[in-house]
Amino acid sequence: MAAHLVASGFRVVGYDVVPSATRQLKRAGGEPATDARGVADAAAVIITSLPSAAALAQVASELAQFGRRVIVIETSTLPIEVKEQARATLARRGATLLDCPLSGTGAQARTKDIAVYASGDAASYRAVVPVLEGFSRVNYYVGPFGNGSKMKLAANLLVAIHNVAGAEAMVLAMKSGLDPALAYKVLTDGAGNSRMFQVRGPMMVKGDYSSDVTMKLSVWQKDMNAIAEFAKANGCPTPLFSATAPLYIAATAHDPAEDTGAVCAVIEKLANYRRKRRS
Repeated sequence: MAAHLVASGFRVVGYDVVPSATRQLKRAGGEPATDARGVADAAAVIITSLPSAAALAQVASELAQFGRRVIVIETSTLPIEVKEQARATLARRGATLLDCPLSGTGAQARTKDIAVYASGDAASYRAVVPVLEGFSRVNYYVGPFGNGSKMKLAANLLVAIHNVAGAEAMVLAMKSGLDPALAYKVLTDGAGNSRMFQVRGPMMVKGDYSSDVTMKLSVWQKDMNAIAEFAKANGCPTPLFSATAPLYIAATAHDPAEDTGAVCAVIEKLANYRRKRRS
C-alpha cells in the first residue's frame, strides 16, 4: 500500500514494529519513522493496518496523545466494537476515524488489486478519496461507521466458502485421475470460477502453501471468529460457512504459518489421496 502511494506522488511516512517492514518502506521510497508519533507529527492522513484488537487500542491511544485533527483510515479486519472504541478515543482529541477494511490478499495489494469498504463521516471520506485511489483498485462508500466492517465480514464469509469449495473441486479432480494443472486451467475458465480459486488454485496445483503466503492460517482464524460472532449476533444461520470451520482448524493445527489454501491438503487427507511424485 505504501509503495503504491509513493508511486502516486504522495509523501509517505510510516512506522512498523517489524524492522523488515521499515526497510521495505525505505526501499519503496517512503520515509521510516521511529515510532507512531513520528507518523502523527508528519501526516494529515494516517492509515492503520493492524493484526489485533490490542494493537488498534494501543495505536489509537498513542495517536490521541497528540491532539491533531487528522483523519485515520483504519483498514484492519477487527470486531466493530473494537473500532468503535478506537473511534471514541481519537474523537476526544479531534481526530476522525474511518472504518475502511480491505478486500483482497497481500498478493493482490502488491498489484493494487484491492477494494476498500469505507464507512464513517461522509465529508472525511470524500477528503481522503485520492489517498484511497492511490493504493486500491476501487473504493466504495457504504454508509455510517461500522458498515465497512459489516461488508468485509460478509465478503470474508464468501472467501471462506469459496476457498474450501475450490479445494474440494481440486481434490475430486485429482483423485479421479485428472492432471491438477489442467483441472485448474479448465475450471477457472468455467461458470464455477471464483477470485479465491484464481488466487489459491495455483497453490493447490503445486501442493505448496508456504512459499507465497497470501493469508496465514493463524491470522485467518481471527477473521473466522469475527464472522461467526457477527452472524450469531444478527441471528443469521451460516450452514456453509460453519461447515468450513473444522477444515481451517485442522489446517491451522498442522501449520499455522501456511496459507489458508492448505485446506486442500486437509481434504486430500480425508479423501485418502496421495499426490504422485513428479519424475
